[in-house]
Amino acid sequence: MPEHLTVDIRSEIGELESVIIHTPGAEVENMTPENAERALYSDILNLNIGLSEYRQLSGVLAKVSNTCEVGDLLKDVVENQEHKQILVDKICRNENNLQIRDYLLDLPAEMLSTALIEGVLMEKDNLTKFLNKSRYELMPLHNFFFMRDSAVCLSNKVLISKMASIVRERESIIMESIFQHHPKFGISTINPLEEQLSPEITIEGGDVLVAREDVLLVGSGTRTTSQGIDFILSYFRKEKLSKHILVQELPYKPESFIHLDMVFTFLDTDKCMVYEPIILKPNKLQTVHIEVQEGKVIAIYNEENLLIALKKLGFDLEPVICGGTTDHWIQEREQWHSGANFFAIAPGKVVGYARNTYTLDELSKHGFEIIQAKSIIKCDKDISSYKRCVITIEGSELARGGGGARCMTMPVKRKSVSW
Repeated sequence: MPEHLTVDIRSEIGELESVIIHTPGAEVENMTPENAERALYSDILNLNIGLSEYRQLSGVLAKVSNTCEVGDLLKDVVENQEHKQILVDKICRNENNLQIRDYLLDLPAEMLSTALIEGVLMEKDNLTKFLNKSRYELMPLHNFFFMRDSAVCLSNKVLISKMASIVRERESIIMESIFQHHPKFGISTINPLEEQLSPEITIEGGDVLVAREDVLLVGSGTRTTSQGIDFILSYFRKEKLSKHILVQELPYKPESFIHLDMVFTFLDTDKCMVYEPIILKPNKLQTVHIEVQEGKVIAIYNEENLLIALKKLGFDLEPVICGGTTDHWIQEREQWHSGANFFAIAPGKVVGYARNTYTLDELSKHGFEIIQAKSIIKCDKDISSYKRCVITIEGSELARGGGGARCMTMPVKRKSVSW
């Protein structure tokens, strides 16, 4: 790990330099069919299979960037007693669980880092706990391997997410502590949680795409509210920034539409992946353009669709259709399994699931070579020798968790892009 990790995200596709990930652990298996819905899952996952698939993703990332495990970063933070106490106090207050505070503070750093992610089993040592149906005193963070959601890097700043579900708020609290107190970062954050704002304000990272330093795409739906987007506007106003925000409304059902990156992702300077029925076909979902000049909103108006709005701002993007162009049933099936959710490691070089074969065929037609992640990890193939490529990871299990390669990554530094 370098001496200092600079935060610098000014696009979705710049060559990746640093990224934070979380390899799924026991917290993923600590689910039952009964509590899966509370954990925001529609099914329970097999950790052994999921881990095998995830290691293909992390193996590729390690080949091209500085890759940091969130558990290691968290351990470093809680080695400091002052930061440890601040974090534990905040988590216990937020979860109304002060009775576990002293137990957590007594844990050594590595065990505390694990406990805050994997949960703490409830010791049935009194009648109240004996009658409590919960297995855990501190619930596991079942969703934490979807690292994208808990914080958003905007240029050299970090916006801490205000999660739509209380079961995920600890993820944001942990990320705030890492960005503020880890010796490799040590930066201030933008945090709606700290400002005692309206509970209607929610923002999640899967809905926020940094198109360019001056252009932000934000999905508005079940996870990010209009009030959440207004909070971002209030930050721009405070800092007197000039920006374009393109807001794309999303359906509330089915659950595969929870974030914008499930229907739209950038692939290259001139190509993007789209789920056609939401992004391109006529529908009732609005695309709203907000112009901000020196912090002041100077115009808000509707656009025909996201690609037309982007073209006006200098992005001439050719859409690649998730699921192909011939059968809307196939489009629906592949979108459900994160077929539009790609993560760029450089312009024209992206990572996605191998299971979405129709989407991969469509990418191939647009000049992308299809490469298995195993070939990159074993050094059988060199990413730098390809102009455009899709690196495929197996996704029979991970996709059932409701997210793809972009969902599982939190980039903190990318190189600049020549548009």
